Amino acid sequence: MGETRGGKRWNFGANEVVELSCSQNVRYFLNLLADNLDRSDSRPVIPLGHGDPSPFPSYRTDPSAVEAVCDALRSAQFNHYSTTSGLPIARKAVAEYLSRGLTYQICPNDVHLTAGCHHAIDVLMSTLAVPGANILLPRPSYPMYDSRAAFSQLEIRRYDLLPENGWEVDLDAVEALADEKTAAILVINPCNPCGNVFSRQHLQKIAETASKLGVLVIADEVYKDITFGETPFVSMAEFADIVPVMLLGSISKRWCVPGWRFGWMATLDPHNIMKDSGLVHSLANVLNMSTDPTTFIQGAIPDILEKTKEEFFSSVLETLRECSESCYEEIKKIPCITCPYKPEASMFTMVKLELSVLEDIKDDLEFCCKLAKEESLIILPGRSVGLKNWLRITFAVEPELLKDGLSRLNKFAQRHSKKKQQP
Repeated sequence: MGETRGGKRWNFGANEVVELSCSQNVRYFLNLLADNLDRSDSRPVIPLGHGDPSPFPSYRTDPSAVEAVCDALRSAQFNHYSTTSGLPIARKAVAEYLSRGLTYQICPNDVHLTAGCHHAIDVLMSTLAVPGANILLPRPSYPMYDSRAAFSQLEIRRYDLLPENGWEVDLDAVEALADEKTAAILVINPCNPCGNVFSRQHLQKIAETASKLGVLVIADEVYKDITFGETPFVSMAEFADIVPVMLLGSISKRWCVPGWRFGWMATLDPHNIMKDSGLVHSLANVLNMSTDPTTFIQGAIPDILEKTKEEFFSSVLETLRECSESCYEEIKKIPCITCPYKPEASMFTMVKLELSVLEDIKDDLEFCCKLAKEESLIILPGRSVGLKNWLRITFAVEPELLKDGLSRLNKFAQRHSKKKQQP
């Protein structure tokens, strides 16, 4: 730190922790790939690198949600500052929404509202980052957890999700990694980036393992309503009697409005373990030092959660199901990638890159950079989610655009294949 110019020393400079942390998130790689695009290519860029379908007509949010926001704004009742953890009417609405389908009711006082799930991750990582603590994160994972844990100087220990077992948690590895300084384990279900849904039996085993180790379960359930396969979604909230659960979610994906920045944390703690340890109090103090979701969105939330038409959700799910099927089938035709598990949830699938059949490509990052340059197609390299020489593909776009994107991917793979197809 510090730089000398013209004989004078300035006492500031780059923050190495920030630089390292920033290199572990999706935006870093999306910006890198965008820099590799060929600006002379007249074809539209196809974005299969991140899960934001909101620009596409098939995913446009329900008009009733838009009306709820407009009504909240016009009322002039939500121009004030928010209270800590959010407005009571919004906390109550979220608690009722999360309680649907559960065997018990979540208390509004246990719900803490955030400016999207990213904000919830920020707050939670800051709260857990006591000196010497570590956290168990999955591999592959949603990389914002890695970035914020690294920024908070919380030691990261990675356990594997097993593709040969439907991307289930390697529980033996979890037990081997944990020690008396392990604060929490992250469980993302339905899974971003793998597209799987954990069974009730597997979730119970995770809860029992976490209880045995004395660690908090962070349950990221952002995609809880984005399922279209045979495995039914079960919330980790059902196992809060076994282990304390910090439940994270948002409206970003189900309502296709990530720009509205509204999420939550719910402290599910029937035995008061989090409360008695002081964690809940520390969480509230971090929230006191933090920002809030905009009050007019909070004011709209009761109507958004209650009045959005079921036809909207059904239409989006049907489009995603169709696109996931198409993605899975088209991937089978591409010589250099394999998909070990048919996606049944979220907006993504993970595919393994077979470098041995390619020439002049050494790894997943080079593959994606050249793909961007040659085909104006953005796909995320697996290293961005913790798994080198894999790819994360999103299918949450218009069906015809997905078809075009996978066609470009196939052409690229054929062009760089050691065994090029004969014309």
